[in-house]
Amino acid sequence: MPHTPLIATLVAGLGLAFILGTLANRLRLSPLVGYLLAGVLIGPFTPGFVADQALARQLAELGVILLMFGIGLHFSLHDLLSVRTIAVPGAFGQMALVTSLGFIVTQAIGWPIGAGLVFGLALSVASTVVVLRALQEKRQLETDGGRIAVGWLVVEDVAMILALVLLPAFADVLGGTANRAEPENSGMLTFFEPHTISGALGLTLAKLAAFFALMAIVGRRVIPAILHYVAHTGSRELFRLAVLAIALGVAFGAAELFGVSFALGAFFAGMILAESQLSQRAAQETLPLRDAFAVLFFVSVGMLFNPMILVEQPLLVAATFLIIVIGNAAAASAIAVMFGYSLPIAVTLGLSLAQIGEFSFILAGLGVELNLLPETGRDLVLAGAILSILINPLLFADRLMPRLENRAPVRTEEEGRIDITPKLTTTSLTDHAILVGYGRVGRLVAETLQNAGQPYLIVEERQVVADQLRAGGVDVISGNAAQPGLLEAANVNSAKWLISAIPNPFESGNFIEHARATNPKLEIIARAHSDAEVEYLKRLGANLIIMGEKEIARSISEHNLSNINAPDTTTPSDSESRLTSE
Repeated sequence: MPHTPLIATLVAGLGLAFILGTLANRLRLSPLVGYLLAGVLIGPFTPGFVADQALARQLAELGVILLMFGIGLHFSLHDLLSVRTIAVPGAFGQMALVTSLGFIVTQAIGWPIGAGLVFGLALSVASTVVVLRALQEKRQLETDGGRIAVGWLVVEDVAMILALVLLPAFADVLGGTANRAEPENSGMLTFFEPHTISGALGLTLAKLAAFFALMAIVGRRVIPAILHYVAHTGSRELFRLAVLAIALGVAFGAAELFGVSFALGAFFAGMILAESQLSQRAAQETLPLRDAFAVLFFVSVGMLFNPMILVEQPLLVAATFLIIVIGNAAAASAIAVMFGYSLPIAVTLGLSLAQIGEFSFILAGLGVELNLLPETGRDLVLAGAILSILINPLLFADRLMPRLENRAPVRTEEEGRIDITPKLTTTSLTDHAILVGYGRVGRLVAETLQNAGQPYLIVEERQVVADQLRAGGVDVISGNAAQPGLLEAANVNSAKWLISAIPNPFESGNFIEHARATNPKLEIIARAHSDAEVEYLKRLGANLIIMGEKEIARSISEHNLSNINAPDTTTPSDSESRLTSE
C-alpha cells in the first residue's frame, strides 16, 4: 500500500526529531538541535528521503497557532497594555538599528539598496516560537522580562504585516519588479484604493483595527460563553474539540479576513479566553498537540537550510550571525536600560530576541520573488536563523541571571528613572500555608484552609484571577512560584506548608527544590499523575505526593469494604451522595 506525503512527512519528521532530540539531550544540548538536524536530513539539500516541504510548513503552522494560543491563555489585555510604553518604541527602535547594520554589510559587498533594506529587516525580527520556548523552559514567561518580550513580539508581528503589504508597492522604487496590476482609473479615488501605497497601508491598518475591535468587543463575550456551554455538557472530548476549534478557527479567520498572521490571531484568542475561569483547563487540553506540532516547526526550518552556504560564503554567514545575535541583543538591552529597566530584565529581553525565524523566511522569500533580494541573501538569512536558533538556548545561562540581579542597581523615582517593575512585598504571615495555583484543586484546598482558620497565601500566575482574589481580601502574590524572589516574598522561611496544586509536576519541581533548600522543616505537598512523577518530586524534597488515580481507587475501595458483610442501611440516593462528595 503506497504511503501518502502527509503520513510520510509526519513519520519522518517526528521520528527523526525524537531520535536526534533524545541524542542531543543525552549530550547535554538543547533538543532543538536534534529537531533542526532532523529537518536538514529530510530536506532537499541532503541525500536520501526528502519530505514534502509545503506540508511540513503547514503542519508547523499548527504548532505556532497552538503555542501562541497557549501563551495567550496566560496573558490578559492588562498585561499587554502595561508594557506598551516600552514594547512599541523599543520594538521599532531595535528593528531600525538592526536593519541599519544589515544594510551597511550589504552596501560593503555591493548589493542594491532594496536588497540591503530587505536583508536588514529580515535580520531584525525574532522568532515567536523560539522566544516563547526559551522563556517557558527557563520559567521566565511570567516575569517582567517575559511579559515585555511577548509585547515586543506582538509589535514586531504587526510591523512585519505592514512590511509584507507595503514591500510590493515599493518594489519598483527599490529596484525590483512589482507583481501587481496597474490601476485602471486615475484621480482622487485611486488614492484610497488598495493597489496604491497609501491605499494598501490604510486598508491594512483598518483591517488590524477591525480585528482588534472584534476580539475586544465580541470575542471576549462569545469565546468564553461557548467554552462555558461546552463545559457544562460534561464531555471532555467536546471541550477539547471546542478549544482546538476556537484556536484554529480564530487564527484562520484572522489571516483570511483581516490579513493578520496566524500567530497573532491565535494569541489574541487565547488572551481573550484568559479572562475565563476555564483558561487553565483549556491550556491543559491543548498542551500535547501544541508540543508535538511545535517540534515540526523546527523540523521545517531545518528542511530549508542548504549546508553548502557555510562553505561558499563563510564570512557573510559569520557577519549575518553576529548581526542577529549580538546586534539584536545589544539593541534591545540598550533600549530597555534607556527606559529605566533593571539590567536583569534588559538582558533577558535582549537574549530572547537574539535569533530570527518564521517572518524572516517569509520576507526573504518575498524579496527574492520581487527581484529585490538575490537568492544568496535568502540562503544567508536561513543560515543565520539556523545558527541563532541553535545558540539561543545556550545564551540563557543558569548562573548569569542571579549574578546580574545581585549587581543590578535599585532604580528609584528620586533618581529620575522610570521604574514600572512590580515589587514583590514580603508577606507578614507566619506559620502559614503557601498554596501555589488556584485552579479546580487549589480552590477546594483554599476553602478547606479558610474553614479551618489556617492562615494561607496564594501564588497565582493568572493576573485576572489574582486581582479577583486580592479584591476578595485574600493574600495573594501574582507570578510564577519558580521566578526569583517570589518564594522569599511569600515568607517561605516562616511557612508551615507549601502546597502545589498545579497539575504539572515538573513545573512544581522547580520551586519545590528551592523551597526545601530554603526551609528544611517545611512540609511540602504536591500533585502527580504517575509513579515516575512521584519519585521525581520525592527526590526534590516533597513530603507528600498525591496521585489522583490512587486516591480515587482508595475512596472506591474504602466504600466497598465498608459495605461488605454489612446490613444495607443506606438508600441508593444516600450512597450516590456519598460517592459524589468523596
